[in-house]
This record gives sequence, C-alpha cells and structure tokens, in this order.
Amino acid sequence: MTPSQTAFIAATALALSASAAFASTSPVGVWYTQDKQGKVRIAPCGDKLCGVIISGRGKDGKPASDARDDANPNPALRSRPILGLQILRDFKPTGPGRWGGGKIYDPNTGRTYDSKLSLSNGGVLKVEGCVTVICQSQTWTPAD
Repeated sequence: MTPSQTAFIAATALALSASAAFASTSPVGVWYTQDKQGKVRIAPCGDKLCGVIISGRGKDGKPASDARDDANPNPALRSRPILGLQILRDFKPTGPGRWGGGKIYDPNTGRTYDSKLSLSNGGVLKVEGCVTVICQSQTWTPAD
C-alpha cells in the first residue's frame, strides 16, 4: 500500500468516526414516538430544528395519510392531513445534547406547548412539553 493510499484510508476512517460522533449528539433523524404509533423526522429548518410526522396513526386509529388535524383550535386548519404536519419547531442548541426554545404541537388535543429536547447517552430522545412550570415528557427512540 502506498503512503497516499494509507493517508486516504486514515482520513476516511477519521471522517466516518467524526460523522458517527456528530450523529449521536444531534436529534436530526427519524424517531419513533413513545407509543411507537408514529414517526417524526427532525431536520434543520433555517438555523433551528423542526419535526414533521412522516407515518403513524391519528387519534381515531386511521393511518396518518387519512387522519386530519380535527382538534386544531383554528377551524380553517382542521382539514389538513396529519401526515407531513410539523409538530416540532424553533429548537436551538442550549448545551451539549440539549435544545430548547421550541414548541411542540399535539394534534390529538390541538394544543401547543413550550418544549425542549435532550439526548441521553443511550441514544434516546427526551421530548418535554411544558405549560408554565408543569412539564410532561416522552422518550422517543431512533427509527433509522
């Protein structure tokens, strides 16, 4: 093996390990919701993170492709499909493995909550929604 081939292999290995390390410190990807009834894709939107429903079931058990946002407080939005619905928005990094300043929309109730995200060492995502000081959290697992 030539020195340039050795250098290429070493550089490739380093890049792959850095990529894997970055992936484990970012919520970007596809996640199962806590009940495993839905999948949410988290991705950058501008300089923040957002998440959309990419599969699952509505509260009535219909597939997400057939379910509608019928609990929305805005009557004009009640006919929009659940599939493709943005439920996470405006998250920005607040520390290692943490994002805050975001909102989470619950299509089952039509309510929007202040929210934050945090990654655990085990690779699960804690999704927390709060009203004033009362918070509830869910644990989402990677779907990829």
